[in-house]
Formats: sequence, C-alpha cells, structure tokens
Amino acid sequence: MRRDRSFKFEHWQIISIFLMIFDALSIAFAYFFSLWLRFDFKFDSIEPNYIRIFNKTIILYALFCIIVYWILNNYRSIWRFASYNELIRISAAVVICSIAHYEMVTRLVFRMPKSYFVIGFLIQLILAIGIRFSYRIVLLLRRNKTEDNCSNIMVIGAGDAGQQIIRDVNSHASGNNKVVCIIDDNTNKHGRYIDGIPVVGGRDDILDAAKKYKVDEIYYAIPTATNTQKRDILNICRETDCVIKILPGIQQIVNGDVSINTLKKVELEDLLGRDTIKVNNDEISGYISGKAVIVTGGGGSIGSELCRQVAANNPKQLIIFDIYENNAYAIQNELKKNYPELNLVVLIGSVRDSKRLDNVFAKYRPDIVYHAAAHKHVPLMEDSPCESIKNNAIGTFKTAYAAVKYGAKRFVLISTDKAVNPTNIMGASKRLCEMVIQTFDKLVKNDTADKLSSVENCFSVGGANKLTNKTEFVAVRFGNVLGSNGSVIPLFKKQIEMGGPVTVTHPDIIRYFMTIPEAVSLVLQAGAYAKGGEIFIFDMGEPVKIDTLARNLIKLSGLKPDEDIEIEYTGLRPGEKLYEEKLMAAEGNLKTDNDLIYIAKPLDIDEDKFLQDIKELYEVACDNEDKIFDVVARVVTTYKREGV
Repeated sequence: MRRDRSFKFEHWQIISIFLMIFDALSIAFAYFFSLWLRFDFKFDSIEPNYIRIFNKTIILYALFCIIVYWILNNYRSIWRFASYNELIRISAAVVICSIAHYEMVTRLVFRMPKSYFVIGFLIQLILAIGIRFSYRIVLLLRRNKTEDNCSNIMVIGAGDAGQQIIRDVNSHASGNNKVVCIIDDNTNKHGRYIDGIPVVGGRDDILDAAKKYKVDEIYYAIPTATNTQKRDILNICRETDCVIKILPGIQQIVNGDVSINTLKKVELEDLLGRDTIKVNNDEISGYISGKAVIVTGGGGSIGSELCRQVAANNPKQLIIFDIYENNAYAIQNELKKNYPELNLVVLIGSVRDSKRLDNVFAKYRPDIVYHAAAHKHVPLMEDSPCESIKNNAIGTFKTAYAAVKYGAKRFVLISTDKAVNPTNIMGASKRLCEMVIQTFDKLVKNDTADKLSSVENCFSVGGANKLTNKTEFVAVRFGNVLGSNGSVIPLFKKQIEMGGPVTVTHPDIIRYFMTIPEAVSLVLQAGAYAKGGEIFIFDMGEPVKIDTLARNLIKLSGLKPDEDIEIEYTGLRPGEKLYEEKLMAAEGNLKTDNDLIYIAKPLDIDEDKFLQDIKELYEVACDNEDKIFDVVARVVTTYKREGV
C-alpha cells in the first residue's frame, strides 16, 4: 500500500506563517511610516540617504524580529486565550528588537532621525499587539451581538478568584456565557468595574441583581470564606431560579488553577454551614503510627473512611474485617492504589462469630480496635429486632472480649445519638453496646475481667485462663452522616431523578448532620484522648429540618418544590423520633481540649447483673422470641418503645 508522504501543515503552523508575514510587512510599514511622518507625509522631501539606509536595513531587521518573536514563543500562543503573559511577552520582544535595531544602525555609522526609531517602535508595538489580540476582540464583539442567546452569569466575589473566573469566561470562544454583574460585601468595591463588569452590591443585593440582569447562573468564587459565611450567601442564592456553582477551595488559588472547569455544583453540605472541623493531626498520628489497627465493618460508610484516615497515619498494619465482600473489595483496591506501601490485610467474617474473631485476633494481635460493624437501619431493625441484638450488642461483646484476650491497647466503639433515650430497638441495641464497653472498661480496671469468661463460654468459645490485659474501652456518639449508606440524602436524590414525590416522614422532624470525613476525624481525635470508660460526644452544630433538606435538594437540582417535585409527608416510622438527643439527663458533659468533643459522664452499671442480662439477651435473640422487646426494655431502662 502506497503511503501519502505529502506534507500537511498543522493549524498552528498556518497561523504562525500568517503572523510572520504580517510581522514582516508591519515592521516595514512601521518604520517607513515613521520616516514619512517625520517629513510631513511628503515623500519628495525625504533625504535620499534615509531611503537608502531604510532599504538596506529593514529586511535584515524584519528577519531578526521574527527570530526573536519565535524564541519568545510569540508564534505558538493560543491568542483567543491571550492574557497579561502574552502581552508582556510580545512587548518584551518588540523592546528587545527595537534596541537592537537602534544599536545596529548607529554602530554601522548610519545617521537616522531619532523620531524614526521612536515612532517606528511605537507603531511596531501597536501592530504586533493588535493582530494578536484582535481575535479576542472579535469574540467579545460577537458575544455582545448574540447577547440574547447567552447565559447571564453573576459572580460572587471580586477578589483574585472572581477576577480569574471572569477572565476565563470571557476567553471562551463559544460566546454562550457572559458575566453581567459582580457581588461583593466589600463596600469599597461597589460601583467599580472589573474587566468592564460592574460590582453592583453585597449579598443583600443578590436577589434584586439577579432579576435586574436576568441572571441564569451564579458562580460563587470566595474560597477564603468560612463555611458559615458561605452557607448564608448560598442560601440567598438558592432563593433565585439560577444554577449555582462554587469554587471548591483556597487550594485552587494556591495552585493557580481557577477556571470555570474547576467550579462544581453546590452540594447539600455547602448549605449546612458549619466551620471546618479541626483536629490535632499530631496527636492522632502519635497513637496510630506504628500500631496494628483493625476496623470491623471496614467496608461500610464510616468504616471505609476510618480505613482511609488510619492508612494516612502510617500504621504498622491495617486489618479490614467485614461480612460484606463487595464493600471490603472496594476499599481494598482503593487503599492499595493510594497507599502501595501499606501493610494491608482484608478479611471476611462476622462479629457474631466468636471463633472467627478469636482466630483473627490471635493471629494479628491488633493494638487498636475501631468497632464500626453494626446494623443501623431503624425501620428494618424494628421488624428484625433479634438480629439487631445479635449483631450490635452481642457482636460488640464478642469483639471486645477478643480485644481484652489478645492484648489490644484501645477499643473504640462507633455509637449513635439514637442510643440516647432510645425509642427503637436499633437505638436500644447501640445503648447496649455502650453499656458493654463501659462494663468491660470497669472490670478490666478493677482486675475482675475474669467475670467476662463465664459469658463468653455461653457464646461457644472458651474464655481465657486469666484476663490481665489493660484494654481501654471508649465510645464515640454522633448523629447522621451525609451520604452514608441508607441515609436520606441518596434517597432524596433518587426520588428527584425519578420526578418525585420526595417522601418526608414529618414536616417538623429534625436531625444533626456531619460529613463522613468530619465524623471519622473526630473519632480518631477522641481515640487519642481516651483514658477508658468515656463516651465522647461531638458538637454537630445546629440541627436541620429534614423537610428543609428535601426542599434544598430539589432547588439545587434546578427545580421548584411543590411545583416541579411534590413533597409527600408519610408519617413517622416505627421507633422514629421527631428529634434526636446527644445526652441523657443524668450524663452531663465534660470538655476536652477540642471544643467540638465532649465527654458524657458514665452512668453506674451493676456489672454482675449486666453480665447476666447479656446472657439472657443472647438466648432470647438466638431463639428469635418476640419478648426480646421486653427484655431489652428491662435492661436498657431509658428505652421507651413508641406506641407501647
């Protein structure tokens, strides 16, 4: 087969050749015009010697200019995106060439009028810049002519990020977007212009400006604002019918990576408006680094984030233990990719299985245990109460026993605010988990941990001969996490995608919310503070109405609640509260070094009676008896079953 060896010019090469020809002609014109101007536009008045010198030097000078332009990359820039860098580069090239031109002519002992060099330089500079920036000017003119077809944009923030966003919008060739106004709370900027765009006012003017300028999209570009400030502004923007996009953070400014491509859609957490939670990374790393760490339920929403943050703190070994193989496989692949040097072990098993737990702890001897394995869905557990007790309460007991038996230094239970004055079996089972770890901690501290063996024997694994290890047991208690498996946010998003209705159980139901990374970072921080027996409680900010969440999500999707998407109130589900509590009345709280972490004072528990109760709970749960509700209510005295 014969190959086509004909040479084909690339697009940029054709543009470069055109610019070279233009530059050569413009240089000749610039200096001839300066000479002509010097003699009042009368060609016959020009001295013949000046014409001879011009003819002798201009071709050589034009070639020299083209070489300098090439060296300074003035033929390979994308001029529709031309900015200050290109302006400086072409200006520098003309200055260098003009100085060289003057030196060349004078050193050859040619006498030319000084105006010849000055005016020639100015005209050469104007023509060189003009041809290169003319493409941008054409785009702007075209955008102005097609204004009716443009999306009008409001930019919030007149700082560096806002200015970069504006220039990036203006540089796009499509002409489908146009910045029409800017909002900034700095009153010194009001009435001023950035790239011809007016700064029309502060946040209080957003709604009026959106109507006046017929705004279609709002770009939020204040990466240095606090989350509270961002929430307040975005909540105002949400009252418009505009599409809202946001610059993720200050890192874009640091990296110089600010453009419309870095903008993202506003997420629900942007509207919750709590300032970024800060933890002491040195304290966290200090107690995780070099330790063997096991995370039960390590493939779940909280468990997998625990694994990520533990892996980032240089553990000696990370063991992921989960019953669900798909989740475990997913986090395994992620950690292998992000932390190739990590000593990672992924095991499948259940915290209900005493023999499996005994085998795992005996082999790997973890120093720290994060116990995140649990059933957590309130309505499902109401229909399967025995499973909730077996997995949550008994599973915690078995895992905690293995931790003591094989010398773990610290055991951290992931609990929930639903454990406080529970009205459902899931919350009651998590309160049982807290009682388990507080009982373990007290028995270990009092050197009476051997009492645990009698209970463990009834779980089908023989107890240790002597339990002398001083494991510290603590619990961390927090509310709902955004985006966790089974939470309301993914459900609402799916319902919106299907066209509604969005189902809310009650118009007045409220919940505390936190992002998964925030929750886990506080879990790690609380673990660093642990001395044994504490229940750590997180300050999760102000509670949020679920109805408000649903309406915000609908608006963020560009739709109108009750018009485009119906909201349907279905009534409280079995065991569901209108509001959650973080503390029982008798607990009170103590401060820690972190203002967002508190300690609930432990309640007195009769350890001997509680161990007998655990045996009974296990037997009733294994027999799947309906009286499980009554037994739980007797053991967890704060449990009040709804409707009973």
